[in-house]
Amino acid sequence: MNVSTRFAVAADHIFDGRTKHENAAVVIEGSQISSLIPQSELTMDLSIQSLPLGFWLAPGFIDLQVNGGGDVLFNESPTPETITKMVAAHRQFGTTALLPTLITDTFAKMKAATGAAESLVGKNRSVLGIHLEGPFLSPEKAGAHDPNLIRTPSPSDVEMLCAKRTGTLLVTLAPERVPREFIGRLVKSGVRVSLGHSMATYTETCAATAEGLTGFTHLFNAMRPLTSREPGPIACALESDDVWFGMIVDGVHVDPVVLRIALRGRGRPMLVTDAMPPVGGCRSNFYLHGREIRLLDGRCLRADGTLAGAALDMGAAVRNCVNLLQVPLEDALRFASTNPAEFMGLGDVLGKLCPGHRADMVAIDPATITVWATWVAGGIEGASHNSSVGSSPTITSRTT
Repeated sequence: MNVSTRFAVAADHIFDGRTKHENAAVVIEGSQISSLIPQSELTMDLSIQSLPLGFWLAPGFIDLQVNGGGDVLFNESPTPETITKMVAAHRQFGTTALLPTLITDTFAKMKAATGAAESLVGKNRSVLGIHLEGPFLSPEKAGAHDPNLIRTPSPSDVEMLCAKRTGTLLVTLAPERVPREFIGRLVKSGVRVSLGHSMATYTETCAATAEGLTGFTHLFNAMRPLTSREPGPIACALESDDVWFGMIVDGVHVDPVVLRIALRGRGRPMLVTDAMPPVGGCRSNFYLHGREIRLLDGRCLRADGTLAGAALDMGAAVRNCVNLLQVPLEDALRFASTNPAEFMGLGDVLGKLCPGHRADMVAIDPATITVWATWVAGGIEGASHNSSVGSSPTITSRTT
């Protein structure tokens, strides 16, 4: 990765996470953004990287649900090496920060996964911490999770989850499956808590949000549906201003019409991939808890037809958001960066192109809505569709 001490990236369009700026430039010092200025204010002593005509510069994507990528699965090998491969696989699609995600597994596997992620926080800038999706879930909404591993929390779980850590921790759980005040205890320890794989009623969901639950994992999927007499978690997610909900926008997990309705609610949308090993990899099959999962017609499926994660990357999620959900590109980019950063309490350092924020950025070709290049902490890498992973795309450099 090639990092200059001080330089600027200029583009015809720069979306800072909230506002679009025309003919502007982001000035970077080391790993941070120092300013966002009109191109007319660029000075003679500054090295400038100019994006191609018409391209957009936007905050790097933040994916909070990444099970695998690059032909590796976190559950199968919860090690720093696996996480590093996942990061590399997803970076080519614009993901500059992520949470490696462990779905329901044994306590020993949870400990190993948590330790692996924690060992990389601060060393690999793309690793924010870890997402534990389970095992405190509803057996009725297990999905691809092993129902034999689903359980209620033990004292050892509480000790592990509430321990001091450097990185962030996101826990997906079913509120009806944990003791009263369990969510509150996690939140007081700095854990972000999200509802998922749950049969919670509307009343149970509201009680969980009162304890501090602020997220909804892959809204609509693996949760009690919205019905006329029991609104369930979905109603709570859509009527609340201070919650965030994840969306898997692949045209498979949820019908685009349903997601378009969700966007009219008051909750804050986030794009997630729920990615599995085929993303950024070359294999069409993998194993989860000893069961084969095959990639067929863009779907990761068990033999019984159950969806098991997704073959989705964040670049495609943004593109699908525009094409399938019919939202402006600015909104899709916000769903992929600003909103997840704010959900995790990292909005003051990630998710926006503002002074003091880390220089995590993506260059977007608006004609195809594809990622052309990524910057992580000021270092540039090429995107998959026009250069090999890890190589730099051709950018016009100039001095004023």
